[in-house]
Amino acid sequence: MKHYAIEGRHLSMKDKWMQQLLKGEGELETLAGKKGLLFSTLTLEKMIEEEERHEKVYVDHDKTRSLRSYSSGEQRKALLAYLIQQKPDFLVLDNPFDCLDVQSVLDLKQRCTEISQQISLVQIFKRQEDILPIIDKVVFIENEAVHQVFSLNEFKEQHLHAEKADENYQIPPPLKAVSNVPEILVELNDVNVSYDGRGIVKNINWQVKSGEFWHLKGPNGSGKTTLLSMIYGDNPKAFGEDIVLFGNKKGSGESVWEIKEKIGYFTPSLTQLFHSSDTLEQMVISGLVDSVGLYLKPTDRQKNLARQWLKVIQFEDKKDASFYHQSQICQRLVLIARAMIKHPPLLILDEPSTGLDDYSASLMVNLIQKIAKESTTAIIYVSHRTEKGLKPNYTFELVKEEDGSKGLCY
Repeated sequence: MKHYAIEGRHLSMKDKWMQQLLKGEGELETLAGKKGLLFSTLTLEKMIEEEERHEKVYVDHDKTRSLRSYSSGEQRKALLAYLIQQKPDFLVLDNPFDCLDVQSVLDLKQRCTEISQQISLVQIFKRQEDILPIIDKVVFIENEAVHQVFSLNEFKEQHLHAEKADENYQIPPPLKAVSNVPEILVELNDVNVSYDGRGIVKNINWQVKSGEFWHLKGPNGSGKTTLLSMIYGDNPKAFGEDIVLFGNKKGSGESVWEIKEKIGYFTPSLTQLFHSSDTLEQMVISGLVDSVGLYLKPTDRQKNLARQWLKVIQFEDKKDASFYHQSQICQRLVLIARAMIKHPPLLILDEPSTGLDDYSASLMVNLIQKIAKESTTAIIYVSHRTEKGLKPNYTFELVKEEDGSKGLCY
């Protein structure tokens, strides 16, 4: 029984090559003529839609809950069980570990290893560390055809080296520095949050000071998004709690926009907001006016500053190119430059490397480290992964307990 891993940077589950593979008409000889099923967020989203539209139950062990209400790990566990019940000849695992916490990844890897004794697996991957140990062959696809095939050991000997952010270009200073920035930017004192009587976080005490680099971590459902929304957003749960942002107690009269002016924010979903014809240069400039796109004619000083940032991320030669048509990593680096162009006191990076391949993730890490080294901006970096080369000064970890997550600083 053969198991394959396919490098997935240029492969969509909707591609003709993948559809032929699932029908047993693909190029992988040992799977020819066999029936395959797809373990993917696409399959999961379709199941959730069918469940809600037709009240169809896929999950046998708990009919009291909708599939949508499950955590990411629970959803994938349920999907895997359902697919196995259909008795396929092989399963295609589409980046199965994306967005899962550490324990959920370990649990799913163990289950996949058990399943590999019964049926063939085809794992689509972007990160080398995600490849299951039972894999026999690593396949590269190019132009919807098999381009290269390695044994797992041969593949691991291949080394991908990312180009580092150009050390000749320092992060440019802002046009106007933010004034009256206190040393303590964020202060949470004995913060408790619950929803419908269920504790989310309890007795959270956390300080973020100017220039510090924090890694915020914790399992799915531990309250990371809740804490971020209390700092950056307008979560009503924040009011009544002892939360001090930039020297002012939250709820003392400041607007959410006054808070956001002092915070640079990035999450991969931001790329979905921009569908216009704005260029890379215009996208970076838009960070100066906090707009989705650029609607006013920029000044020469603004253009010059944006071009300096594009030099730092090595996309100056594409300054006039359409943002919408750029690669995933280009868009993300540009949006981080957009978030940093004003040198905000605080930069929040929410899962910035999710879905990236090893090469792109290393480019992301290089930029984050450069920001940490060359600016006074404090960083809160949120991720389940511990990225190679990323060196936060401190970690704030949420540990789940029955009555809500507690926080550990180290």
